Amino acid sequence: MYDTIIVGGGPAGVSAGVYLASRGKKTLILEKEQIGGLLSKVSTITHYTGIVENETGLTFAKRLENQVLSAGVLVKYENVVELDLKSEIKTIKTEKETYKAKKVILANGTTPRKLNIKGEIELDKKGIGLNALKDGEKYKNKNIYVVGGADGAIKEAIYLSQFAKNLTIIHFEKTLGCISEFKEKIEKIPNIKVKTLTRLNAVYGTDCVEKLELLSLEDNSITTIEDKGCGVFVYAGSTPNTSLYTDLELDENGFIKTNQKMETSLKNVYAAGDIISKQVRQCATAVSEGAIAGINAAQ
Repeated sequence: MYDTIIVGGGPAGVSAGVYLASRGKKTLILEKEQIGGLLSKVSTITHYTGIVENETGLTFAKRLENQVLSAGVLVKYENVVELDLKSEIKTIKTEKETYKAKKVILANGTTPRKLNIKGEIELDKKGIGLNALKDGEKYKNKNIYVVGGADGAIKEAIYLSQFAKNLTIIHFEKTLGCISEFKEKIEKIPNIKVKTLTRLNAVYGTDCVEKLELLSLEDNSITTIEDKGCGVFVYAGSTPNTSLYTDLELDENGFIKTNQKMETSLKNVYAAGDIISKQVRQCATAVSEGAIAGINAAQ
């Protein structure tokens, strides 16, 4: 029996755990993969107040892990498969154990969205569906394609450009949707080019990507590119990990609705981070929401 169980060990979950522990609450974090969540997989951390020089997703995640463990929060790396959130005592089942708590904070974020195009599943991790920090150097002096135009995509494109022979950003809108800082940076990098009003339509190959199809949204024409051994990095948004939360009130996109105390539609169930319905999805907002959830859950 715990005072509070937190599902998810990203910045929101860690923040909630630290605040709960500081108030003397017996707290458990259940994390599927590693502390830091999706943030642990990005090449660089930018704009968050207080980051150290050359902060990567991995270094930031390690500091989060050290902090939450030092605070006395128990962390278990287990996958949650079933929850009872309606009862007074909450029950959470993982693939290994069953846990109970008086209160629960849901902070298990989102999952990167797939393109659902031909060849994506067959060539997953063989040239598409790659991670910039982990896989970027494997494509040194090869052509790299980055799908997406938001901040996350362009930040990773900037990082990947150091390895690429040529790097092409593929974005379906007329202009990139990233901040001006990133736009200015890519304009100064000679091996980056941008193809807007374009979608990646298909990838082909056996053990690697050998050929790509690009769809023009201006005239619906298809361009085929022969490029054996290239790397395709996809940043096409994400979907909330709320499939298990059928008893909660969600918005039209599947995100959890909360009030200003981070309370959900169920008593003693809170939510924080990218999994909630909100305007801004940044590390800074996740940490804030985690703190609010932790403080209120502790009362």
